[in-house]
Amino acid sequence: MGSGTMAAEGKPRAEALPAALGMSLSELVHAVGGFEGDPAEMVRASVRTAERAFAELDACDDVIDKASESGAKVADRLSAHLSAESEADIPAELEELENIAARVRSTDEARRLLNRVLGREDRDAFRPAAVVRLTADDLPKLPSAYAEADDYTDLLAVAGREEQLRPQLRRVHTERLTRVASHLVTVVKQVAAAGFADERFAGESLREARHSYELWQRCLAERRRDLS
Repeated sequence: MGSGTMAAEGKPRAEALPAALGMSLSELVHAVGGFEGDPAEMVRASVRTAERAFAELDACDDVIDKASESGAKVADRLSAHLSAESEADIPAELEELENIAARVRSTDEARRLLNRVLGREDRDAFRPAAVVRLTADDLPKLPSAYAEADDYTDLLAVAGREEQLRPQLRRVHTERLTRVASHLVTVVKQVAAAGFADERFAGESLREARHSYELWQRCLAERRRDLS
């Protein structure tokens, strides 16, 4: 609470307190349990209310801070799983991200109310940038032996072309898998850095993470098909 709003020449002004807290006088009286018309007691009770509000808001912020730390650790584990192609380990990490987001989401209503009471609505006005999408069309194209074949009935010629393309095919498959894995980890790092605090951004980020995992699985299956 700013001293310019709350006091004149260093003395508390009870009539200025409701405006400082962003609420009407009746709301303030209701919030602190009512008064018998004693301005000094009103100020003291209002200060106690503000202190409780700040304490509760700090607790909400602590949930966000812990969510950010946990999300960053998940991103690191995801990076390791993707590099090792540990396909079976990834779903549990994505589920953990959902759990982290749910814990933060459970504080949303309290944070909105407390920020309004404390006149800090601008904290809820922040909106992260849109989540970047990645689709199969954004990935390097796979070379095909059929693309330059003059006669598709000449199976020996096609087979020979496939063997010639094998090193290039291996390289492109690696590029595709690396691109998707990097995107997935980046999406998770970004939502973790934001502490999952914006419900829209968190929801879109987690949907994109799951979509990226599915795309990565598809790329992995295509590589196995082409290079087995």
